[in-house]
Amino acid sequence: QLQLVESGGGLVQPGGSLRLSCTASGGSLDNYSIAWFRQAPGRKREGLSHINPSGGSTRYADSVRGRFTVSRDNAKNTVYLQMNNLKPEDTAVYYCAVDPHRGAWSFAGSYDVWGQGTQVTVSS
Repeated sequence: QLQLVESGGGLVQPGGSLRLSCTASGGSLDNYSIAWFRQAPGRKREGLSHINPSGGSTRYADSVRGRFTVSRDNAKNTVYLQMNNLKPEDTAVYYCAVDPHRGAWSFAGSYDVWGQGTQVTVSS
């Protein structure tokens, strides 16, 4: 069964950058669209970005467009989220998930396969 593991989170100062990775095991990501979400304490899980299997089509939430970039390397079975110009409000646990194509890409309730999450904290 396909499993996802996120990595790359940490503590960064405002204005800094991080690159998150979402690596799959138990199967290939080649045929799957992948989405990135985040969840801050007391808030619902928010869809951030989406990438199709080839990497040729990407989508972003307004809150991160122009700052975050999603990409993938299917040879490494990994999807990335490059995050630049980070702000304190970006502090959250970040998750990747396999898109089951059952609804809007940004609706977390449609997703079944999630990673365990990686903490991103933006603070001076």
